[in-house]
Amino acid sequence: MRWLSLYARSRQVPASLAAVLISAVVVWPLARDGSGGPGDPRLPVLVLATGAMAASIGLGGQDLALDRTAAIRWVPRRAAHVLLCGVVVGTLLLTVQSMGENLATTAFVVRDSAGLMGLVALGAALAGGRYAWTLPFAWLSFSFLAPPPTSAPMRVVGWMLLPPGTAEGTWTALVLAVAGTAAYAVAGPRR
Repeated sequence: MRWLSLYARSRQVPASLAAVLISAVVVWPLARDGSGGPGDPRLPVLVLATGAMAASIGLGGQDLALDRTAAIRWVPRRAAHVLLCGVVVGTLLLTVQSMGENLATTAFVVRDSAGLMGLVALGAALAGGRYAWTLPFAWLSFSFLAPPPTSAPMRVVGWMLLPPGTAEGTWTALVLAVAGTAAYAVAGPRR
């Protein structure tokens, strides 16, 4: 059990968990005033993206050379780290909305938290742990500023804001989650 606490400290889990909690607590009063309107996906997506970006802090270790020479198998640990972060981010939003307004369905939260954590993991594999947050930030910014999706490619790009059960949104999130988690688990964070 000691290795787990050392791993959590080396991956800055307490700091990223605090950032995820703060983002959820800040959104709670906004959700209570009902300004977003029912069914408006922007607020829950913002919470999930902020949580995923905060969790990205822990995707790079203190010393990448030391991580690469360790005598432990990193692939399952890295995959579990990404999956656990997605579960924590999604659960926190579901917990916050149970205390106030219903922001999003469980299917929406699961889909978006999985896709966003896949984006973060892909960002860590491509740009390193320090810049893992850039992919979800850029995709979220484009989704917020893009016109409403009318074509299939635009629905793929705007997958975060689509209603749950939409084929393009579900498949895009699934591909991002699997590809990002696999890339990060196998390759680790870029130096």
